[in-house]
Amino acid sequence: MENNLSLEPEILNKINTWLEGSYDADTKAELQRLVDAKDTDTLTDSFYKELEFGTGGLRGIMGVGSNRMNRYTIGMATQGLSNYLLKSFPDQRVSVAIAHDSRNNSDVFARVVADVFSANGIKVYFFKELRPTPILSFAIRHLGCQSGVVLTASHNPKEYNGYKAYWNDGGQVTAPHDKNIIAEVNKIQSVDQVKFDRNEANIEYILEEVDQAYLDKVATLSVDPEMIKRQQDLKIVFTPIHGTGVTLVPRALERFGFTNVHVLEAQATPDGNFPTVVYPNPEEKDAMDLAMQKAKELDADLVMATDPDADRVGMAVKDQHGQWVLLNGNQTAALLTYYILQAWKKAGKLTGKEYVVNTIVTTDLINRVAEGFGVDCYETLTGFKYIATIMREKEGEAQYICGGEESYGF
Repeated sequence: MENNLSLEPEILNKINTWLEGSYDADTKAELQRLVDAKDTDTLTDSFYKELEFGTGGLRGIMGVGSNRMNRYTIGMATQGLSNYLLKSFPDQRVSVAIAHDSRNNSDVFARVVADVFSANGIKVYFFKELRPTPILSFAIRHLGCQSGVVLTASHNPKEYNGYKAYWNDGGQVTAPHDKNIIAEVNKIQSVDQVKFDRNEANIEYILEEVDQAYLDKVATLSVDPEMIKRQQDLKIVFTPIHGTGVTLVPRALERFGFTNVHVLEAQATPDGNFPTVVYPNPEEKDAMDLAMQKAKELDADLVMATDPDADRVGMAVKDQHGQWVLLNGNQTAALLTYYILQAWKKAGKLTGKEYVVNTIVTTDLINRVAEGFGVDCYETLTGFKYIATIMREKEGEAQYICGGEESYGF
C-alpha cells in the first residue's frame, strides 16, 4: 500500500503487516475499508501503539488494529499469560477459569481466550453463559485453578471491552506476577507466535454446579438471618443495567430470604449496547433514573443496581422527606461496615483477631467505625486487587470481615 494517506511510516508498516499477514479475511476487509475511506484519524489511533497489557490486563476500544481490543491483541496477551503459567507451575497440570460479561464481543473474545489456553495444553473451565466477575474469583479457588480471565470493561462506555487476569487466590494479579506477565506478553511480537487452534479435549463447560456452590457460600455470609425473617417483605427494586447481575443477584437475595424483589424489566435483558443509559455505571444518577422511577411507582424501600460485570453495587434510599437519593460509595461502605461489625459483636464473634480493609481514596469513617469495635483496619492502594492481597497475606492468621472502596465495590 502506498503512503497517500499522510500516515507515519511506522503506522503504515503496521497496516501493511495486518493486510498481508496471518489475519482473517473480515479483519483485512475492515482495515481495507478504513484505508479506502482515508480515515487517517481512526487508522492512526488504531495502530500508533500496541494495546498495553497493564498490571490488571487489557482495556480498550474494540476494532481492527494493534491498539484495539480484537482476537489478535487478546490472543497475544493470552499466549504470554499461558507461557508465564507454564513456567510458574512446571510440575502440575495448569488450569484456568474463564468468564465474560454482557458486552458486545465478550462471548467471542472469551472463546478466543479458551482457544489459546487449550492449544497450549492448559485445562480450561469455561462459563458458557455470561456471569458476574465475583463468581470467576470464586471458581478459581473452588476448582483449584492457577489463574483465570474475565472479559469485561466494567462500567466503561459500550465501545470498550477488557481482559482482567487473575491468580490462584482468586484476586487480580499483583506483584510480582503482574510485571512478569507483562514481560512475557511483550515477548510475543507476532500473531504467528500465538497458538489459536482450539483443543476441545482441554475445555470443560461449567455452569449450575459452580453457581450453586457460590450461592451456598454467599448465603453463609448472612450476618443476621433473624432480622431478614422480620423484614423479608422489604420491597427491593433491582436493576442489572443490562449486565450480568441478573444471573445471580435475584437468586442470592432469594437465598437470603427476601421475598419482595422486583427486577427492573427495562434493564433486565443483557445487552452490550446498554440501550437505556449513556454509561452503564450505577455511580451515575442517569443510570439509576429508571430504577428510581420504578421504586416511586411501587413505593419500594430500597433500590439496588449492579454494573455490567456485577462487582459494584449502587444503592438508593428514601430520605426523611420521602425523596429518593442515591448513596455514594463512601456512604454505603461505612453503613455496611458498621452494620456487619455490629452483627459480629452481637453474635460474640469479635475475638481481637478480625480486620477490615479500605483503600486510600475511601472515607476514613470506616477506620473510625472499626476502631470503635476494637477491630483492625488496614488501608491499601486503590483497587480491589490490593484488598485481595491483604486477604491473601493474612489468610490463616487473622479473620477478614469486609472491605470496600468509594467506587461502589464492597
